[in-house]
Amino acid sequence: MASLKFSHSNGNPFAVTRHVTPRSTRPTRIGFKIFASDNHSEPHLSVCVNGLQMPNPFVIGSGPPGTNYTVMKRAFDEGWGAVIAKTVSLDAAKVINVTPRYARLRAGANGSAKGQIIGWENIELISDRPLETMLKEFKQLKKEYPDRILIASIMEEYNKAGWEELIDRVEQTGIDAIEVNFSCPHGMPERKMGAAVGQDCALLEEVCGWINAKATVPVWAKMTPNITDITMPARVALSSGCEGVAAINTIMSVMGISLDTLRPEPCVEGYSTPGGYSCKAVHPIALAKVMSIAKMMKSEFNDKDYSLSGIGGVETGGDAAEFILLGANTVQVCTGVMMHGYGLVKKLCEELKDFMKKHNFKSIEDFRGVSLQYFTTHTDLVRRQQEAIRERKAIKKGLQSDKEWTGDGFVKETESMVSN
Repeated sequence: MASLKFSHSNGNPFAVTRHVTPRSTRPTRIGFKIFASDNHSEPHLSVCVNGLQMPNPFVIGSGPPGTNYTVMKRAFDEGWGAVIAKTVSLDAAKVINVTPRYARLRAGANGSAKGQIIGWENIELISDRPLETMLKEFKQLKKEYPDRILIASIMEEYNKAGWEELIDRVEQTGIDAIEVNFSCPHGMPERKMGAAVGQDCALLEEVCGWINAKATVPVWAKMTPNITDITMPARVALSSGCEGVAAINTIMSVMGISLDTLRPEPCVEGYSTPGGYSCKAVHPIALAKVMSIAKMMKSEFNDKDYSLSGIGGVETGGDAAEFILLGANTVQVCTGVMMHGYGLVKKLCEELKDFMKKHNFKSIEDFRGVSLQYFTTHTDLVRRQQEAIRERKAIKKGLQSDKEWTGDGFVKETESMVSN
């Protein structure tokens, strides 16, 4: 398997040196928790990702919907395929949230209060609950739901011993996998955490090395979209031992300025700070980022050994199908749950099944990545269109000018130009 070495050359964090590491030297962490699934005559949504069996591909994304035992239990009871808890770190005392910490963007004239919510900004930090409390709740959830997938989201400062301790403590609770938050765009980067790591490939490679040398369960790296080429950190994460990547986290944003008060939103004591943007408006951006990662994984890695989790603006089964068509194994939902509730998963499952029935797909793998083949370069699009025009001219459907009418073939010539 090809791997990369990054060094800060002339201040450039993306200087690359390639070398090859044999795939067989990397210890496997998958295959620990596979559970039997029923066969169905109609489409089935079950997926096996890095050896973890899920009843459907819908995953609670790390954030408020996974912030404590009560809400994670609710997610399992409603039928979510997996739950990723809100990000934890060793010292929750350093995490101090403010209120209000959300702002919304609505469609419609002048941002009418009745318009559909299409954008959501948050300036919320990672979990402010004591780590020990979260660990006890992880352990309780795994005791009550031993066959359901619980994933711990973790983040730590630039300290090898700290990362190792955090991994050890979360794994002792029985969690099934780890998602590493390399992508929180606000607050945490100030302490060399979150996006500060995900945007620096040299730093990312080093920290991934620490994590993957310690972890004994599958590891996903959550990618930041706030970077020029998202395939670069994704490639580093996979080459450094991660079993999967998740994309995208929120996009750095300023939601807006109140034209009455002249203050930014969300407004805290008259002030604000840029935050993370999510919801329906980010969906096209997320699709493009996932497409880029999936194409890279397909060309440079054996994508059956690795996983991709799509995130961004999912509120319908169709939204999820788009991510899967671009190569995602699972689809995460966070803001959608905050807006529509945990019962949203039932609607997502039914709508995804309807899509599968329409195309006669029996499983997620039947259509995963199918649409990747239709992406190409603009130069190739021009070539393809020119060829198509030449072919259409050769067929010459219909008459091109009045001088081409003939008396003998008048009826057929008329029919050749009728559209229905």
